[in-house]
Amino acid sequence: MFKINTIDGNNRMSTQDLLESINAALAQGETEFYIEAAGQHDIGGPLWHPEGKPLTFLVKNAGQRVGSMCLPGTEIIVEGSASADIGWLNAGGRIVVKGDGGDTAAHCAAAGTIYVGGRAGTRSGSLMKHDPLFDAPEFWVLKNVGSFAFEFMGGGIAVVCGYDSEQFDSVLGDRACTGMVGGIVYFRGSAGGISAKDTKILPLAAEDIAYLDGKMEDFLNAVGRPELRTELTDWQEWHKVVPLSYDERPKKANTDLFSFRNSAWVPGSIFSDVCDDDFTVIDTVATGEYRRRVPVWENGKYSAPCEFNCTASIPSQQRFNLLRDGRIEEAYRLVLEYTPFPGSVCGAVCPNLCMDDCTRKTVDISAQIGKLGRYSSAVDVPMPEAETGKHVAVIGGGAAGLTAAWQLARLGHKVTVFEADEKMGGKMEQVIPRSRLPQETLTREIARIAAMGVAYKTGVSVDKEKFTSIKECHDAVVVATGTHVTKVIPWPGHERIIKGLDFLKAINKGEKPAIGKQIIVIGCGNSGMDVAVGAYGLGAEQVTCIDVQRPAAFAAELAHVKALGGEICWPVFTKEVTDEGIITQDGKLIKGDTVIIAIGEVPDLDFVPDGIALERGFLQPAGNYSVAPGIFTAGDTIRPGRLVDAIGAGREAALAADAYLRSAAYMPAGKIRIPAERMSTAYFKKCHSCDVPDASGDYARCISCGTCRDCHMCLKSCPENAITRLAGENGAEYVSDPASCIGCGICAGICPCGVWNMETNAEPIKFYR
Repeated sequence: MFKINTIDGNNRMSTQDLLESINAALAQGETEFYIEAAGQHDIGGPLWHPEGKPLTFLVKNAGQRVGSMCLPGTEIIVEGSASADIGWLNAGGRIVVKGDGGDTAAHCAAAGTIYVGGRAGTRSGSLMKHDPLFDAPEFWVLKNVGSFAFEFMGGGIAVVCGYDSEQFDSVLGDRACTGMVGGIVYFRGSAGGISAKDTKILPLAAEDIAYLDGKMEDFLNAVGRPELRTELTDWQEWHKVVPLSYDERPKKANTDLFSFRNSAWVPGSIFSDVCDDDFTVIDTVATGEYRRRVPVWENGKYSAPCEFNCTASIPSQQRFNLLRDGRIEEAYRLVLEYTPFPGSVCGAVCPNLCMDDCTRKTVDISAQIGKLGRYSSAVDVPMPEAETGKHVAVIGGGAAGLTAAWQLARLGHKVTVFEADEKMGGKMEQVIPRSRLPQETLTREIARIAAMGVAYKTGVSVDKEKFTSIKECHDAVVVATGTHVTKVIPWPGHERIIKGLDFLKAINKGEKPAIGKQIIVIGCGNSGMDVAVGAYGLGAEQVTCIDVQRPAAFAAELAHVKALGGEICWPVFTKEVTDEGIITQDGKLIKGDTVIIAIGEVPDLDFVPDGIALERGFLQPAGNYSVAPGIFTAGDTIRPGRLVDAIGAGREAALAADAYLRSAAYMPAGKIRIPAERMSTAYFKKCHSCDVPDASGDYARCISCGTCRDCHMCLKSCPENAITRLAGENGAEYVSDPASCIGCGICAGICPCGVWNMETNAEPIKFYR
């Protein structure tokens, strides 16, 4: 037998430590326990042996809840008395208390046996119950019980022997069996105050005597009083309490609920001070105004990750949806509302930030958004329906300027673009290698802008006088001259350096700038990689690209240069440029007979009117892209960026200029990215890269984040058929009928696009004043 003494000198073991000690011993295979307790709780509770062996506990000085939730196979024997809650929620154990038991003994007992060899306290046997699949719980008390015993009893058997209780008017205490609806209470002696509205007292039947006589010996032996058998088995002294049946219970006068609530209960109803009670019974599953949540179809409210990441804000998910509907020409024209260069930029030189966070990547790989732009390079759009009579000048024929011109022309304005070079296109034409940006694609897209009515004036250098003349002849001016002045740091020997921008422009014009065999390129951005590729094309044998920081070029561009044999070095800090190459700050020589710098450019804005402030050589427009009344700017004149950044800024500057020309307020379109947790990608099957279709057929893989893809999933999944699909010219719309919707949220949970959202029902309940 495993012994535990909970007192060590003046130290008392806590209940937690005692229970952990019992569990540890049990895990080691112990089955018999002798516990010298000191009032610790829950001794002998829900325990079982790993091999199913019976467990025995001998306990002295037990605290509350001895044997609480006790399981079959466990026997607990308490020497002397125990405090409250003996066998609380007993689930099958055998609990013997040889002395008195405290209040609420056998409270909520559902199985097993509880023996008390003395008296039990208040509310003993309350809420006892019986699951018909198991044996009924049994609760025996040698003497008497306190008040409210067997309150709300629902099942089981209780026996109160009434020994040594002649001095009490009732061995069951006061108000026993109140609310009793099941079970039997046997008692010996007198019992007054039993609830007559719930129970009745009957003499014993033969089966009652047989039960009591059969169990009496076991009970008396367990509590150590076998000598009392003869005294306690005079069955003429015994009675039983059973609950009244429904038909036996007294009935109240029949009255309708409305009258009772409105008159008898509380005049005007209990809530008459705050509401007009219509006595409507609200079902557990409610519709209409009583729903806790309501579905909201938020189609197009949020931007898909592709649209959000694209600085030109191209809604590629809408293009794929149009392709899915078979509206092919419309899909290809859609992108032209945002950029006139879908083939040149989106489909050729753009890093395609749209694809970086494509939700489809959580399934397999991104939708083929970049390649999709190529299908729009030859698409034409209709001319504007009406002309406004306004004339706008755009200074600069690069990505930003031509985008602004394209948008303004489509809005009905007359547009003239002034370009200093002999060709339109800016850096797309002058700098980016033909291998990256096909000449025929760019030429076609520039011609499409002209076909929209935009006039091109090339070879026009703009100074202050020319700018003033242009401003006087036009209703608005957009400055988009870009950055064409190469940054050169004045190191010793910097006069030997070739400017990267001039180098690239010369190559694109078909010239062959003279260079050596060993080339050093200062700057590892995309321009630096273009210079390196150009140098190899001119016959360079070795190109070394250096930078003071981690290379900023796209990974593909870096890989291309390395594949050609180029070397990328960083961090490298230049100290001096010599005939032999570059001397670094730490004294090392990087050999090279030609040094080309490509660390960025700044704009030439000497022509802007006095009074227009510059910051570090760049224009600083207001939130409406305006630097002065009627003068707007976009692209690299504000800050250096990618071509897609210039396109996005050019479009916004055009919209701001249009608002100015119409004397309206410019309202920039905000973008809110759709929360990732609203997407449900389980609808989509994973495919391998070899299974990815051509970009024009990739619409099946596009998840269409934030924009309904008309998949019918919500329609088919609604358990109440509350959702209806409405066909329209601009696509389908889904609506939910409040009279049928129960606010379950299945539509929001299953929608792959995150279009449905569940919101708290804000509809006011007219019930309240």
